[in-house]
Amino acid sequence: MEILNYNEILVKEKLNEMWKEQKLLCKCKKCRLDVMALALNQLPPKYVVSEKGELYLKANSFNLQASTDVTKAIVDAMGKVERKPNH
Repeated sequence: MEILNYNEILVKEKLNEMWKEQKLLCKCKKCRLDVMALALNQLPPKYVVSEKGELYLKANSFNLQASTDVTKAIVDAMGKVERKPNH
């Protein structure tokens, strides 16, 4: 297994859910990646190397505060990209 930032997985999953519902943003890949990058920059990294570490973080990701933090970071990032798209 490689080293990875588990918050990247959480942001991707949540962004996939939210992206389908949002109607304000441009739907291009560039805007989507900008939202993801901005959201990840607002969250602390959660690096894992082993499957055991990944499972532990996955269990903690169901924590209400962690879920709220990820959602808030994505909403903030969507607002920034909507106001000033990078294209």
